[in-house]
Amino acid sequence: MESRFILMSEKKVQSSEEQLKQAGSEPTAKEKMLKGSAWMTAGSIFSRILGAIYIIPWYGWFGADKLQANALYTKGYTVYSLFIMIATAGIPSAVAKQVSHYNSLNEYQVGRRLFKKTMYLMLGLGIFSAALLWFISPWISQGDPRMIPIYRSLSLALILIPVMSLARGFFQGYQDMAPSAISQLIEQVVRIVYMLAATYLIMKIMNGHYELGVVHSTLGAFFGAIGGIVLLAFYYLKQRKKYDSLAENSANILEVSDGQLIKEIIYQSIPFIFVSISMTLYNLFDQYTFQPIMQKVTDFTLDSINAQYALFAGNANKLVMIIVSLAIAMATTAIPLLSESVTKGDQKGTRDQITDTLELFFFIMLPAALGMAAVARPLYVLFYSYEHMGIYVMSVSAYTALALGLFSLMSSVLQGVYRNKIAIKYTVIGLVIKLILQFPMTVWLHGYGPVLATGIGTGISGVLMIRYAYYEFGLDLERLLKSFNQMMVFSLIMFVVVLAIVFGLGLFLSSYSRLMSVVVLALAVLGGAYVYAWLALKTRVADKVLGDKAGSLRRVLRIN
Repeated sequence: MESRFILMSEKKVQSSEEQLKQAGSEPTAKEKMLKGSAWMTAGSIFSRILGAIYIIPWYGWFGADKLQANALYTKGYTVYSLFIMIATAGIPSAVAKQVSHYNSLNEYQVGRRLFKKTMYLMLGLGIFSAALLWFISPWISQGDPRMIPIYRSLSLALILIPVMSLARGFFQGYQDMAPSAISQLIEQVVRIVYMLAATYLIMKIMNGHYELGVVHSTLGAFFGAIGGIVLLAFYYLKQRKKYDSLAENSANILEVSDGQLIKEIIYQSIPFIFVSISMTLYNLFDQYTFQPIMQKVTDFTLDSINAQYALFAGNANKLVMIIVSLAIAMATTAIPLLSESVTKGDQKGTRDQITDTLELFFFIMLPAALGMAAVARPLYVLFYSYEHMGIYVMSVSAYTALALGLFSLMSSVLQGVYRNKIAIKYTVIGLVIKLILQFPMTVWLHGYGPVLATGIGTGISGVLMIRYAYYEFGLDLERLLKSFNQMMVFSLIMFVVVLAIVFGLGLFLSSYSRLMSVVVLALAVLGGAYVYAWLALKTRVADKVLGDKAGSLRRVLRIN
C-alpha cells in the first residue's frame, strides 16, 4: 500500500511539473533569476522613474513654497512607510517564500489555502493600521499642525496596501514576477495622475494654499492602491484555471491545519518585518534628529533646516531610490528561488544561486551608482532646478546607493535561506552604527552627515552578511572578487567618460537650463552605457552574468 501511495504521489508530481514546463525543458535557476529580475527591475525602474519625473511639474507648481511643500510631503511619506511595514508585517514576502516552499514539494493546494487564509489577516491589519495612523496623527506631528491632515490622507491607503502586497507575494511564490511588476507601474501611474491633476487644480486654477496641495498629493496613494489591486485581480482571474489544475494534481501528502499555516506565516514574517522596517527607521531617525541637532549646533532658521532636510531626504533620496530599487528587484526574485533550493536540500544550487545573485548585483549596481554620481548636476537640474548644495548632496547620495542596495539584497538572501536571526543581528549592528555616527556627522557635515551615516551603517551590515554567506555556504570568493574587480574597473572607466562628457558639454551649454540638462544627460547616459556595455561584452565578463543573452547583445551592438 505504501509503495502504491508513493507511486501515485510521484505521478502527481510529474503531472504538475509537466504543466509548468515549456518547450520540453524547465528553465534553470539562473534563467529564472534573470527573467524574474528583468520583470521586477523593469517594473521598479519605470515606477521609480515615474515617481521622480512627476517632481518636475509638481515641484514648480508650488512656486516659492516648493521646498516647504517637499519637506512636508517627505515627512508624511516617511511615517507612512513605517505604517506600511506595520500593515503588511512582512507577510507578503513570507507568503512568497512559503508558497514557493510548498510548490517545490508539489503541495500547491496548501499554498493556495495559505494565500486565502492570510487574506483575511491582511485586511484586518490594514484596517487597524489605518485607524491607528488616523488617531495618533496629532501626537506624531512634532507640534506641526500641517502634518495632521497629511498623515490622515495617507492612512486611507493603508486599508488596501496589505491586500495588494499579499497578492504580489502569491504571484512571486510561483516565480511569476510580471503581475507584481506591472501592478507597481499601474499603481504609480494612477497615483501620479491623481496628484498632478489635484495639485494643478489647487495651486494653479484655484490659487489655493500649498498645504492643501500636499494633502491631495499624498491622497493619491489611495487611488494608486485601487489601480494596483484591480490589475492583480485581473491577472489572478486570467490564470485561475492554471492554479486550479496545479492544485488538483497536488501530492496532498502534507496535512497542515489553518492554524498551523497562520502561525508559520507569522513566524516567517517576523524577520521580514524587522529588516524591511530598518530602512524606514534610518529615514525616521533622520526626520526626528536632524532638526533638533541643527537647532542645537547652528543658528539656522527652521525654514533653512527644513530646506536642507528636503535636499537629502526628499530630493536626493527620491532619485537614488531609482537605482536602489534594482537591488530590491533582484532580492524579490531571489527569495522564492533560494527557498526552493533549500527545500530540496540542494547545497550546491543554493551556493550558486547566491553567487549568481551577487554577480548580477555588482554588474548592474556599480555602473548605476557611479553613473548617477557622474550625472548629478544635469540630473538634479532637470528634476529640481539648479541648487548648488542639492547637486553635491545628490552626488554623495549616489555613492551610498551601493551600500543601501547591498544591504537590501543580502538581508533578503539570508532570509531566503532561512538564516533569519543572522539577518536581524547584522541589521541591528548597522542601525547601532547609524545611531552612533548621526550626531557627530551631522554636526560636522550638516546635510551630508545623515546620508553618510546611513551609507556606513548599511554598508557594514551588507559586508557582514556576505562574510557570513561565504563561511556558511562556501561561496566562490575568488570568482566573486575577480568579477567585482573587473566590473569596478569598467565602471570607473565609464565614470571618467561620463564626467568628461558632462564637463565638456557644460562649457558650451547652460548649467541652469532644464532643456540643456536633458541634452547633456541623454548624451552622457548613452555614452556611458555604450562604454560599459562594450567593455563587459568585449571581455566576455557579461557572459558570466547574462549567459546566452550576452551573445545576442553582442550581435545587436556589433561587438566581436
